[in-house]
Amino acid sequence: MQTKSKLLFIVAIMLLALTTATIINISLNFREYSIKGAEEKSKMTAAIVKDGLTAHMVNGMMDKREYFLHQISANNKEVKSLWLARSEHVIKQYGEGLNDETVRDEIDKKVLRTGETVKKIIETSNDITLRVTIPYKATVDGGGTNCLSCHNVKRGDTLGAISMEFDISDMRASGMLTILKILGINMLFLVVVLFLLNHYVTPYMKLFSNLQNGIKKAYSGDFTHKFETNVGGDAKSIVDQMNTLFSKMQETFGDIKYNLATFIPQGCVSSADPLYEAKTIINELSDVYKFKKTIELDASKNDVYTRIVDILRLKYHLKNFTLYEINNVTHERKLFFSTGDNALICQEKVNKNATECRAYRTKSVTISTEFPNLCQACLSEQQNYVCIPFTINNDVSLSIAATGESEEELEEITSHITSIKHYFEAAKPVIESQILMEKLKDTSLRDGMTGLYNRRFLEEFIDKLVQQANRSKETYSVMMLDVDFFKMVNDTYGHDVGDRVIVEIGKVLKSNIRGADLAIRYGGEEFVVMLHNPSDKGTQEVAQKIHDAFGALSFDVGTGETLKKTMSIGISKFPKDGDTIWKCIKFADTALYVAKTTGRNKIVNYEKEMGESGDLR
Repeated sequence: MQTKSKLLFIVAIMLLALTTATIINISLNFREYSIKGAEEKSKMTAAIVKDGLTAHMVNGMMDKREYFLHQISANNKEVKSLWLARSEHVIKQYGEGLNDETVRDEIDKKVLRTGETVKKIIETSNDITLRVTIPYKATVDGGGTNCLSCHNVKRGDTLGAISMEFDISDMRASGMLTILKILGINMLFLVVVLFLLNHYVTPYMKLFSNLQNGIKKAYSGDFTHKFETNVGGDAKSIVDQMNTLFSKMQETFGDIKYNLATFIPQGCVSSADPLYEAKTIINELSDVYKFKKTIELDASKNDVYTRIVDILRLKYHLKNFTLYEINNVTHERKLFFSTGDNALICQEKVNKNATECRAYRTKSVTISTEFPNLCQACLSEQQNYVCIPFTINNDVSLSIAATGESEEELEEITSHITSIKHYFEAAKPVIESQILMEKLKDTSLRDGMTGLYNRRFLEEFIDKLVQQANRSKETYSVMMLDVDFFKMVNDTYGHDVGDRVIVEIGKVLKSNIRGADLAIRYGGEEFVVMLHNPSDKGTQEVAQKIHDAFGALSFDVGTGETLKKTMSIGISKFPKDGDTIWKCIKFADTALYVAKTTGRNKIVNYEKEMGESGDLR
């Protein structure tokens, strides 16, 4: 309805403007017409006076001219006054003349001096006067009038001037009356036009308002609006088409956001327009689907983690963040990726015990702006951060810690949390599969009895280990261990006792080496231990600890007797003794053989001469 009011207002303003322009135009034209009429009368009066004075002069009646002039003024109500002014030429020849035949003002002087007619309008609040002063010039015409015959002047000289004042006040009254008539007619026309316009426009305005309400509802996802109109023709056709269109749109889009919520929860996109919301969600689904199809072909979970890092950097433009992998059993946290020192927000103790992290412990997003010093394991109370935990399975969780330079930047990061979780959800089954594959692979690479790596592990990873060692200038001490007279144990007490001996060796090795070291069941009762970056003294100490710990064990053989066994150990060093691990294993085996053949129950370090002298073997 506001539109109709505006339309009527604009039409009224336009008609009023047209009326005003018409009145102004008529007023100006009427004024000009009245003034021109008075000027024409002044010319006629001047001509009559001139002809009359000429006749009086020719007939010798100039002394009677005062009556003649008085009658002209008396018989014309519009002539307020009339007087003559003689020029210097006439005064010099005939004298001053009558009392009214004198120069009265500057206008008379100007006309006598220049010989040009002067007109002037004098307006007051009560009347309007037109002053006209016309010169009389000496002429000679073909009608017998010859001014030069009576006056001592030259042809064209000014003989005098006639001044007249005309009352044209009636022009104002007539003009006002005319203007009022025109104004009345126009106002009547304006009322009629507005009435007709309102009558015919109102149904269209109602239709427009109805359409507007329907479209407004459609923006909020409601396509059930029924369009109605009393207008026929094309308008009725448009209404029918709109009703059909909205009916189809309701069938197509009515429940779209609820269906999409099956894949992405409601609220992840904030918009009052469901179609825009649907478009955004579909784009999000498309991106997540492409991400999932990509990571399904990745070789390892680390490759998947790298994809997640790329998403955080390239799609969400996170500047400072870290990605952690957490062991849910031991609660150890391992840093997978960091953009730099500025992204590290946690105290060192959190890496050893992830339960110190509020987000991991509560399984909920932690945002620093929610409460002062919210996570007490954070390095700084002033830091703006958000921590997002995500559980993959019972064994592994992931955690993202992102920081912002300002609260505004932190709000921007926070707005992406739901979307980031979508990628975690998509990656979850793939990461679980990769973890399972790692477990299966790890099982195939481990000895089932001792839990140590087996020979297959060496065969698959030894070359990579050497490449890494060569790049990093790392060293290894390689030990070959063997139980002395182990065959006798199996033969005398049975394989059950032999298996118990093997299991205990595995326990001894695990308890006496570091996490960076490797213990491998090489075959039967033979074991290989690889110490990472050891000193010569450290190598000997570890070897001695293993030797003594095993020698201290007692095994119940089931007959009230106990069995104690010893072992021999051969040691070589990489890359000092050999440029490959395989060579060092061979050299450690050589040293072990020397230990066996020279008395057993001892530790022997490989020397070059052992490979060259048969006596030492």
